[in-house]
Amino acid sequence: MQATTTATNPRRTARPRRGERIIAAINRDPRTAEHGTRNDTVLAGVLLLGAVCLALFTDDGRRPDALGWTLLVAAHVPIVWRRRHPLLVLAALVAVVAPYHAMDNNHTAVGPASYVALYTLAVTGRPLRTILTGIAVLTVSVSIMLIVDTHQALELIRTSGWVIAILFCGIDVRYYRQYVAAIVERAERAERTREEEARRRVAEERLRVARDLHDLLAHSITLIGVQTSVAAHVLTADPERLDREAVAKALDDIAETCRSARGELRTTLEVLRGQDTAGVPDARGPLPGLSGLPDLAESARLAGADVDLSVRADDVPPAVGAAVYRITQEALTNAVRHAGPKPSVRVAVHGERGALRLSVTDDGTGPDPAGTPGFGLVGMRERARSVGGTLDAGPRRGAAGFEVTAVLPTPAPTRTAHPTPERTA
Repeated sequence: MQATTTATNPRRTARPRRGERIIAAINRDPRTAEHGTRNDTVLAGVLLLGAVCLALFTDDGRRPDALGWTLLVAAHVPIVWRRRHPLLVLAALVAVVAPYHAMDNNHTAVGPASYVALYTLAVTGRPLRTILTGIAVLTVSVSIMLIVDTHQALELIRTSGWVIAILFCGIDVRYYRQYVAAIVERAERAERTREEEARRRVAEERLRVARDLHDLLAHSITLIGVQTSVAAHVLTADPERLDREAVAKALDDIAETCRSARGELRTTLEVLRGQDTAGVPDARGPLPGLSGLPDLAESARLAGADVDLSVRADDVPPAVGAAVYRITQEALTNAVRHAGPKPSVRVAVHGERGALRLSVTDDGTGPDPAGTPGFGLVGMRERARSVGGTLDAGPRRGAAGFEVTAVLPTPAPTRTAHPTPERTA
C-alpha cells in the first residue's frame, strides 16, 4: 500500500532543474507562455516597487509630487499587456513618461519599465521595426530632456548605449528562438519521416509475407488437390480391379508435396522471426532461384500438365532469380488449376543484355472470367515490380490459352549459355 502511494504521489515526480527551467523560458516565445498575463502583472508590481525605491532614495531629479507619483504608477500599468501588444504598450509608456520627465521628476525611476517595454518589442517584433522604434524613442527622449535640462540630455545621450544594447539583446534572443524552433521543427519532421518510413516498411513487409504465403500455399494446395483427385478417381473408377501402384504413387506424391510445403513454410517463418536455421534438420535454406525451376516443372507434371522448360540464363542476381521462381510457380499453379485437363505448358527463361525475359504459355481455356478474382496475377506483378521489372498476363493472341511474360532487369548483362532445354518425353 505504501509503495502504491509513493508511486502515485505527485510530489515525488521529478521536476526540471533550475537551469533547465531558465533555458526553457529563454527558448519559449513569450506570446505563447502559460499564465503570461499573471506573470506580467507580478512583473509590473515588482518594477513599480523598484521604481518607488529609486524615486525615494536617488537624487536623479527631484522627488515626484502627487502628479509625478500618479504618472509613475500609470507608467507601469501597460506592462501587464506587454506580451499581447508590445508596440502599443511602448507607445502608452512613452506617452506617460514624456510629461513625467518634462516635470523634472526622478529620471531613473521609470528606467526599468522602459527597458522591459523596449526588450519585449525587440524580442517579439521584426528587427527593422525594432531599430526604427528605438531611434524614435531616443529622439523623443533627448528632445524632451533638451527642453528640461541640457546636462540631463547629454547624460541621456551618454547612457543611450544601454538602450541600444537592450534592443540588440532582444533581437539576438528572437533569432535564437527562431533557430531553436527550426531545430525542433526539423527534429519533429525527421521523427514523422521515420515513423512514416517505419509504417511503410511494415506495410511492405506484410505485403511480402502475403505474397510468400500465397505463392507457397496456393501452389502446394493446388498440387495436393489434383493428386487427391487422381487417387480418388483410381479408387472409384473400377473397385474390382484396383490399381494399388497408382494409388500408392498418388499418395506418395501428396506426402512429398506436403513435406516440401512444410519445409518452405518453416524457412519463410524463420526468416520472418530472424531465427538461425543452423542445426534445423528440416530447414531448406534460402528459397531457390533458377535452379528450382526443374522441381516446379516436375511438380506440375505430377499434377497432369505437359511442361516444356527451357532456361538460357546464367549469373542472375538472387533477387531476380527468386522473382522468376515465384512468378513461374504461380503461373504453373494457374495453368494446372484453370487450363483444363492435361494442358501443355511452355516455360522459357532467356537472358538478354541487361535483362531477363520469362515467358509461361499454355494451350488451355484460361481462368473463368465470371469467377472470383484471386491474388495470383496481382502477386506476380508485384514480384516483377519489386526488382524493377514489368509483367503482362492475359489470353494469347491468335491462339487458345493463357500467356504470362515478364521482363526483369539485371544489374549486369547475363551471360548466355548454350541452350539446355528440358523437354517432356
